[in-house]
Amino acid sequence: MPKPLRMSRRMWVAAWAVLCVAGIAATAALNAFAAPDPQPEKPVSAECAEYIADIEAQLAKARREGNDDGVLAFARTRGGADDCGDALFDHFSGGR
Repeated sequence: MPKPLRMSRRMWVAAWAVLCVAGIAATAALNAFAAPDPQPEKPVSAECAEYIADIEAQLAKARREGNDDGVLAFARTRGGADDCGDALFDHFSGGR
């Protein structure tokens, strides 16, 4: 039966150091390329901006009255109006 190879303590330390340096280099490379460019702000129509302001006012009133459950808002307010679904989601999602 062949004898197992024995590594000296210096070899173990050198191998450990090489692995640590490789891990640090890989982490730095991943961190450099991981962050995508931020998305530009989408323009919001005047009608949607007014609708969002109205919802904010209703939320503020509900908080003042001690009712912090929120309010119900629909993406389309009336026939022929702008669809404000994306604008509502972007505004109230809070960057989630």
